[in-house]
Amino acid sequence: MNQKILSGIRVLDFTRVLAGPYATRILADFGAEVIKIQSKKTATGAESNSSGYFNTWNRNKRSIILDMSYPEARELCLQLTAISDAMVENFSPRVMSNWGLNYERLKEVRSDLIMLSMSGMGQTGPWKDMVAFGPTIQALSGLTYLSSFNEDAPMGLGYAYADIIAGLYAAMAILAALEYRDSTGVGQYIDLSEYEAACTILGTTFLDIFANQKDILPRGNQSDYIPAAPYGCYQCSGTDRWCVIAVFDEIEWKALCKTMGNPDWTQEKEFSSLSERKKNGTELDELLGKWTVKHKAEELVNLLQEAGVPAGVVQNAEDLAGDPQLKARGYFVELEHPVLGNTISDASPIKFSDSTTAHWKAGPLLGEDNRYVFVELLGLKESDLSSYVEKGIVG
Repeated sequence: MNQKILSGIRVLDFTRVLAGPYATRILADFGAEVIKIQSKKTATGAESNSSGYFNTWNRNKRSIILDMSYPEARELCLQLTAISDAMVENFSPRVMSNWGLNYERLKEVRSDLIMLSMSGMGQTGPWKDMVAFGPTIQALSGLTYLSSFNEDAPMGLGYAYADIIAGLYAAMAILAALEYRDSTGVGQYIDLSEYEAACTILGTTFLDIFANQKDILPRGNQSDYIPAAPYGCYQCSGTDRWCVIAVFDEIEWKALCKTMGNPDWTQEKEFSSLSERKKNGTELDELLGKWTVKHKAEELVNLLQEAGVPAGVVQNAEDLAGDPQLKARGYFVELEHPVLGNTISDASPIKFSDSTTAHWKAGPLLGEDNRYVFVELLGLKESDLSSYVEKGIVG
């Protein structure tokens, strides 16, 4: 059996919800042994091990139950730290310190430990104790405002995009720290601010504000920088069906006009050049939308693509499940879960030459790896484990 890229790396996972679990899921997908430290008190709702949400972000991991309010649980955590390579947590800054498990203490038992703390605002500053979710971060960073259609309606994104960005940053930071440790023998403490992670994707916007003293307003699908018009998302026939169309030059514009049957409005001066079409983008979108709404998205996109006009269907989850390209690439993986049954998961888009999902497993049940971790890894006697369970220290 081929060894995976991160085989031999052990990670203690104190993360919850999306950003942190996504980071550790990436590590687990590529062979790291990720041990998720859970509590019966918090393994509820979306964090319940039998929920689809939990299963999505926690595949390929192990689960143990520790009630960290007990000193004995914190001692067990220190013993685990001593045999682990990294620890990841996404609590507010006070939690790990309150447990006596800050980086300084953990380094005493594992000098080359890599610890990553990913919190909403980072470990320092006046907002450090504030907690946040993806939509909070998106609003504070300006992403919600700038991804809206106008300044009076900050609708923003319908998904916790900031959590994904922070999770990717976290995985990359841990990999960089592992590489550094391989070269120097030195561990790292990584302070990751999810707020700052979201701010990094607004780079050109900051440049416009600071360098050009420019007021930045939300433009919806319009853009000052992309030389295309029409350039937008247009409603098609059916329930919530849409397509996107982008026209970059006169050849594509003429092809679009011909596909539409050369309606009279396409000959008007307001649409006679790219610059004119961009200037009159709102009216152009309204007129084009009156045509697209009469057609099915898939049929319309096929017509436009055959004519040489860049276009695509706005796919929903059902569309993705049947997408022939994703199927051909083995993007979907079936994982058997003891409660949820046969589940479908997204594979990694990164495929090494010897990549395989043959040994992937669904998210763990709560505490299903207690015996493996405490007896096989830490060497506790069965009687000691039973005693911990009776006292409620271990679930």
